[in-house]
Amino acid sequence: MKIAVVENHKNIIKEVEDIKLDGRKGAIVQVYGCGLCGSDIVKLRTGVAKDGTVLGHEIVGKIVEINTDTDFKNGDRIVSSHHIPCFECDFCKNGHYSMCKHFKSTNIFPGGFSEYIYLSEEHLKNVAYPLPDDMTFEEISFYEPLGCIVRAVKRAELNKNSTVLVIGLGSIGFLSGQAFNAIYNCKTYGCDLIQDRIDLANKVDIEAFNSKDFSEAEKYIKDKTNGMGVDAVFMTSGADATINLALKCVRSGGKIVVFASTPKNFGYANNEIYYRELTVFGSYSPAPIDLKTSYELLTSRKVKVKGISTDYNLENIQQAFDDTINNKIFKAYIKIKE
Repeated sequence: MKIAVVENHKNIIKEVEDIKLDGRKGAIVQVYGCGLCGSDIVKLRTGVAKDGTVLGHEIVGKIVEINTDTDFKNGDRIVSSHHIPCFECDFCKNGHYSMCKHFKSTNIFPGGFSEYIYLSEEHLKNVAYPLPDDMTFEEISFYEPLGCIVRAVKRAELNKNSTVLVIGLGSIGFLSGQAFNAIYNCKTYGCDLIQDRIDLANKVDIEAFNSKDFSEAEKYIKDKTNGMGVDAVFMTSGADATINLALKCVRSGGKIVVFASTPKNFGYANNEIYYRELTVFGSYSPAPIDLKTSYELLTSRKVKVKGISTDYNLENIQQAFDDTINNKIFKAYIKIKE
């Protein structure tokens, strides 16, 4: 089978031996396709993904071999996430599932950018769902990234009809704004520097604008919120400078949800947090319950993702990485089976 394997900060296509169940519980899945996540790019560029790693986790495929106690069977088309918590450790009992040691150790094998993968019985029981007949593979591949967003949105614990500013309108920001609208019936604003992203967000009830001038962006938000600022800022931008923009646009007593890493790895001003009673917190990966909500939001089309992905064949995966890095596309989907 073919895999895309990391070598010297690039993805190289290799032929390796097919994987089999060999008596294990779980399933062998033929991968139809896999979305390209921003974390895949970070891991490749920073060297976190060592040579020999197969990246990718936003998978869609068909079961071709199975040994399970679940209702799944050979030939079923499924979507799955890649991590599963233990539900029993202190992290899990306190709702921090993505900090669970078992969560971090579980994964799909060898990785989503592969013609075939192994899914464990735990995956089938907790994070796998059947493919809807009326959705494209590209659409349902947003199941895992939207699950991450759902967890962050829920953790914000906003009142209905709250105001939210999403900073950064790439695919994560695009999904986030819709999730806030669906879950809290928010008035959601969004900002970015790229006009195509702004135009796309405005089509899904996100009031989007250009934030090149931070002073003008702050004025725009303050004018829209009676001088108060928004109830919450959702940070999907990885630019260090946007930390200051978030502080300018959030109201006193408001919340900032951190959903991206930044190059310089510095934080929010301590005195701003203290004197203004701000809540600043991060959110990382989803629990199975968040993935269930994601599946429901996608299949009900309360979150719309049709037509926002660009397809690349597995052989052109490095081009997909490069085009994403250079903002030539909105979201890449690696088509592995024609």
